[in-house]
Amino acid sequence: MPEPDYVTAARMVYDYSARLYVDEVGTEVSARFEAPLDRAVLEAFVELVATRGPGPVLDIGCGPGRVAAYLADRGLAVRGVDISLRMVEAARAAHPALRFDVGPLTELPVSAASLLGAVYWYSIIATPLPGLRNVWRELDRALAADGHVLVAFQGGENDRVERPDAYGSSIDLTLYRHSADDVVESLGAAGFDVRADIRRKAELPHEAGPQVFLLVERRRG
Repeated sequence: MPEPDYVTAARMVYDYSARLYVDEVGTEVSARFEAPLDRAVLEAFVELVATRGPGPVLDIGCGPGRVAAYLADRGLAVRGVDISLRMVEAARAAHPALRFDVGPLTELPVSAASLLGAVYWYSIIATPLPGLRNVWRELDRALAADGHVLVAFQGGENDRVERPDAYGSSIDLTLYRHSADDVVESLGAAGFDVRADIRRKAELPHEAGPQVFLLVERRRG
């Protein structure tokens, strides 16, 4: 089946802009791009996963491996996957002790029911709301029965942010500021429960609106 146009556009834009991203954002979680609450949510995710063991955990849409490295430093057995080969190459260069693979959100390079944890750290922002059904379907395949998930994204009212010639790539990219309630509903329809729904106001210079953090687990019973 051919991949959706929005996936192709994201791959091409992030391949083009990977070096710029690394120069601007870096390869580590930092106070410049993660507020104290953001880092606290990551710490909560670490504790939840660690109740069963160190992993495996998958950083889905990992970019240059910032969150994967953060989780690994805290003892989780983590690897990353990203649609962009150039981002994966940057992650491998920055974090040679970790494994990074190339792949879309809908085809994770893991066996069924194998993950104790999964993180989508701002990696659903190029996927329209209807496309999340396939993302969560693949998560349902890959996640163990008692696994934990962290989903972070820029909140809004399902606003479309058009980026013509995104990052000078000559490619048009659409980003989505998803309604938090709609994402919660889509997860519920896919068989997941949201254990915690955390929203904060914009407070960092690069933020244009609310930030949303969902701690998710498979529905029981």
